[in-house]
Amino acid sequence: MGLFDQILSAVNNPNQQASPDQLGTILNTVQQLSNHRGLDPATTQTAISVVGGYVRSALQQQRATGGAAQAETIVNQFGGTHPSANALEALFSPQQQQQVAEAVAQRTGINADQVMALLPILVPIVLNLLKQGNQASGASASAGQSNSVLNSFLDADGDGDVDIGDAMSMAGQFLNQR
Repeated sequence: MGLFDQILSAVNNPNQQASPDQLGTILNTVQQLSNHRGLDPATTQTAISVVGGYVRSALQQQRATGGAAQAETIVNQFGGTHPSANALEALFSPQQQQQVAEAVAQRTGINADQVMALLPILVPIVLNLLKQGNQASGASASAGQSNSVLNSFLDADGDGDVDIGDAMSMAGQFLNQR
C-alpha cells in the first residue's frame, strides 16, 4: 500500500489521529510557505520530496540503531507546522544538513543558502505528515503497528513509490473533493 493510501486509511480509521482538518493544516502551511517565500508550489513540492527522501533515510537509521520507538519519538516530538531547528538537528548533522540543502538546490534551482533557511520548516512538516498514522487517544496499538503511516514510509522497498510531495499533492486533491 502506498504512502497516500496509508494516510487515507488513517483518515478513515477512528482509531488513528489523522483527520481531514489535520491534512488541511499541513497543506495550508506548505501553501503559506510557498507564498511567503515566493516559490512556485511545484518547486515547493519538489523540495519536500527531496527532503522527505533524506528524512526517510535518517529515520530508517534511527530505527536501525534505536528501534522503532526511537523513530516514532522523533516523529511525535518534532512533527509540526512551526519551524524547528531541533527537528533538523535530531535527524541530521551539520554536514548532512548541507548535503540535503545542496540536493534540494540541485533539484529545484533554489539557492542552497535559502534551502538551509527552509529546512527547519520543511523537516517538521514532513514529520507532521508522518504523525497521521498515530493511534488516537484511548486506542490500543498492536505490537509494532502504532503508526501505520510511519511504518509504510520506512518499510518501502525503494522503488520510488514513497514520495512525500506526491502524497501531499494527492492529499490536496482528496481534500478538494470533500
